[in-house]
Amino acid sequence: METIVGMNVEMEFWEDGDKTRASCLMRLQDGTELKSHGRADRYPSDPAQQRVGEEIAAARALRDLSHQLLAKAGHEIESVTHQPAHLTR
Repeated sequence: METIVGMNVEMEFWEDGDKTRASCLMRLQDGTELKSHGRADRYPSDPAQQRVGEEIAAARALRDLSHQLLAKAGHEIESVTHQPAHLTR
């Protein structure tokens, strides 16, 4: 029988002139909450495209979140195997 596991991710954005910030929260099944942030700064001569700033800020927040999730998994592997985990990919 297949087991379905879920993880919830919430993303919020703040716009302030040429700056866009993103805040990301991931809730894991074990109760852990991982939080990350990303930002995008629009170059003054670029046209204002709110969606693009949000996409860049979100991508940066998610990249940070992925590093945290890999680190958590690595620590969990190491706690069982007592060997260094190699999760670079």
